[in-house]
Amino acid sequence: MPLLQYKAIDERGKTTSGRIEAVNAADLEMRLMRMGLDLINYRQVRTFIRRGGRAVPRRELIAFCLHLEQLVSCGVPLIEGLTDLRDSVEAPRLRETIASMIEAIEGGETLSGAMALYPRVFDHVFVSLIRAGELSGRVGEVLRKVTESLKWQDEQAAHVKRLMAYPLVVAVVVGGVVLFLMYYLVPQLVSFIKTVGQELPAHTRALIAVSDFVVEFWYLVGLGPFVAFGVLVLLKRASPAVDLVLDGLKLRLWVVGPILKKIILARFANYFAMLYASGITVLECIRISETLVNNKAVQEATRRAERRIREGASISAGFESAGLFPPLVLRMLRVGESSGALDTALLNISYFYERDVRESIERMQAMIGPAMTFILGGVLIWVMISVLAPIYDAITRLDI
Repeated sequence: MPLLQYKAIDERGKTTSGRIEAVNAADLEMRLMRMGLDLINYRQVRTFIRRGGRAVPRRELIAFCLHLEQLVSCGVPLIEGLTDLRDSVEAPRLRETIASMIEAIEGGETLSGAMALYPRVFDHVFVSLIRAGELSGRVGEVLRKVTESLKWQDEQAAHVKRLMAYPLVVAVVVGGVVLFLMYYLVPQLVSFIKTVGQELPAHTRALIAVSDFVVEFWYLVGLGPFVAFGVLVLLKRASPAVDLVLDGLKLRLWVVGPILKKIILARFANYFAMLYASGITVLECIRISETLVNNKAVQEATRRAERRIREGASISAGFESAGLFPPLVLRMLRVGESSGALDTALLNISYFYERDVRESIERMQAMIGPAMTFILGGVLIWVMISVLAPIYDAITRLDI
């Protein structure tokens, strides 16, 4: 079906634009009328597209789930509820997606089936949970759980941003200062030091060598990290084995690795608990959850646990063989199995890791400032001693 770029006006006279699938101009005009819009003009973007939609910000998706859950829980028919949401949503991407979902449902699709047509908006866990809610007749309850999960994911994303952004910014600042010293300041001081005309100490010669390297090969120093990062990205995409090794190294990085591992495992446990509480089988929960952790090393470990469970091992024994979870978490899983409250145990695991992550990030942020200050101070002291020591030696040898 063609993808059409349209420009339209709503009942308040506000102009809006967006993209939507339509057979022709009449079909486009009808679809826009259902959205409360009047067509002004349009153009075709490309002839054929894969259904999948465009990504929607998580905050908009949270609001969508919250409002749909309230409408469904109040007994409003699904089509009417989606129509109300379509008319009230301001975000063009989400409004277009809801409009297409309404058409799919009117054509005989279920809510989960209509959502599955847009995997970039509604992920595999989202669709699986809605499908389980439809089978059990608890769509409203599932939507409430999905809303809570999306809020939790938003908090986790904020944790990851804080984890990565602060050290990166501080490292860039310190690196920039050091490069300035080596490229601009030290060469000017070195020209003065060499006029002293005496043998230079080892630390001064080392400073001169580093400065000469930076001046001579500045492009390697400046572009080297970016080139190395690009090569790693290409290798990850080209070779699954390299991807597995690099993802494993991420989890073993000093300071950052253990925190990243806890974030991934908290996400996995949260997804697992939500799916299991919705009536999905344990093996299916593992298969769905492992696709969303975005780390090949963790995915491989969960596959080992899945194989052990399929062979007849208990859930706790399967995860113990994966080598991911610490003994405390495994004991919580055993308690959950024995008490029949596995979903509660998994949520406790998620809470355990989330709290640990929050505390670890706070400790790391408290340590990074002093650590970077120490490093920058050490470089400055090295530069000062390397420059002033030869001058001081020369002055002390003068006969006055």
